Amino acid sequence: MQHTTAPAFPQTFDEFLTWEPVDGYKYEWKDGEMIRFSGMKKKQYYIYDVLNTLFITKGYHKAGTFMAEPDVMLTALQMRRPDIAYFTKEQIQQGRKGEDVIPAFVVEVLSETDHAYRIEEKIAEYFKAGVQVVWNIFPEAEVVYVYTSRKHVTICLESDVCSAAPVLPDFSIRVNDLFAPTPA
Repeated sequence: MQHTTAPAFPQTFDEFLTWEPVDGYKYEWKDGEMIRFSGMKKKQYYIYDVLNTLFITKGYHKAGTFMAEPDVMLTALQMRRPDIAYFTKEQIQQGRKGEDVIPAFVVEVLSETDHAYRIEEKIAEYFKAGVQVVWNIFPEAEVVYVYTSRKHVTICLESDVCSAAPVLPDFSIRVNDLFAPTPA
């Protein structure tokens, strides 16, 4: 009889920072709790592609970068991985020096496996840490929630325009354009 051992999960935040999961999932750390998630799924990559193309087209790539699933230290004991985050060139240089930086704009591409309480938890954490704009995108429902604070949210449908202002003033897209089928 062969015995298998469960993978050793980190017990401390320091262990978590150097841990390499082997189970195919990604993890976030929240005050001693590991939160497992699968990251953006293949059918959601198109959203990143559409938004990244808009980012480049508007010329924002000259001032910063649009990054998929970066490690973001919201506090000394809290690491999250937004699906997409905007970092300025200055923040990139600060990160290069080992400093923790908070993106001003983050995007979460949500799926049927995301729990409402976890979504709300992240929104609260993002704004507490200094994020200025959060987009929660629900691909299956073709709706985008644009938060400029925990109390101020705009629900965008169909021809409504989603904006990343004031962080990226000209970064805006109609919901229909975000979910438009890819040309053949």
